[in-house]
Amino acid sequence: MKIYKIKVNGKSYKVEVESVEEVKSDSPATITETKKEEPKRVSSGNVNEVPSPIQGSVTDVKVKVGDVVKKGQTLLIIEAMKLENEVVSPFDGEVAEVLVSKGQNVTAKEVVITIK
Repeated sequence: MKIYKIKVNGKSYKVEVESVEEVKSDSPATITETKKEEPKRVSSGNVNEVPSPIQGSVTDVKVKVGDVVKKGQTLLIIEAMKLENEVVSPFDGEVAEVLVSKGQNVTAKEVVITIK
C-alpha cells in the first residue's frame, strides 16, 4: 500500500492506494479501444428494424406507413428527462410499420419503426 499526499483546492489530503494488479503500460495487450456502440439494426429479409436509442415518451411521430424516407430523416421524437431526442432513419427506404404512437412510453433498444 502506498500513501500519497494530494492537494485539492488548496487543502491537502493523505490518500492510501492499494495496488490490486500491476499492469505494464507498454504492453499492447493492456491497450483497449472503446467503440461507440451504434444502434443495432436487425434485418429479416428486406425489412430493417429501427430501435429507440433511449427510454422515454414518444411526443411526435413524423412518418406513417408507406412514407418514403431518406437516411438522416427524422422519424419520431422521444422525450427523456425534459429533452426531446430525434430518432432518425439509419437508411433509405419505405416505412413498413410504425410500432409506436404519440404518448406511448418506450424502452431503450425497443423496435419503434420498420423500414423496407
